[in-house]
Amino acid sequence: MMLRSYKGKRPQLGDGVYIDESAVLVGDIEIAEHSSVWPLVAARGDVNFIKIGKRTNIQDGSVLHLTRKSAAVPEGYPLIIGDDVTVGHKVMLHGCKLGNRILVGMGAIVMDNAIVEDDVIIAGGALVPPNKTLESGYLYVGSPVKQARPLSEQELNFLKVSAQNYVELKQDYLEEV
Repeated sequence: MMLRSYKGKRPQLGDGVYIDESAVLVGDIEIAEHSSVWPLVAARGDVNFIKIGKRTNIQDGSVLHLTRKSAAVPEGYPLIIGDDVTVGHKVMLHGCKLGNRILVGMGAIVMDNAIVEDDVIIAGGALVPPNKTLESGYLYVGSPVKQARPLSEQELNFLKVSAQNYVELKQDYLEEV
């Protein structure tokens, strides 16, 4: 795995974190316990910070970045991802905030200063534009994203199951090395 420092800050990993050897993590990144980062993920905590919660998985080919501090945006926009989040293959997250128990479908893009509340599913290929807030408890689809319908009880329960599946999978990988 490539953990690289940038301006004196290096990725910090909690207990039981799995980082694939082909992933590249640079700078001010904090990953909480039992989370996982899969092949070919690129995460740059260079012009702001990235924080990833517990039992969260960032799947293959995803790109994580943030928005720099500027006169227009004095604090910039860090990338903050909550607990029990599943970030599907080839997702792009840029300077946004994701709550807990979220599934971001494959190929989705979530842009600067977007806020995704807890218990949300974002469909594959969806585009969440800058400054958009996705309300808790719904499925969002399309480009740009639109609220499709409330999540069923089964879908709400699946959000934690999805995250737990990756906790178990990363444990298998850790035992291999």
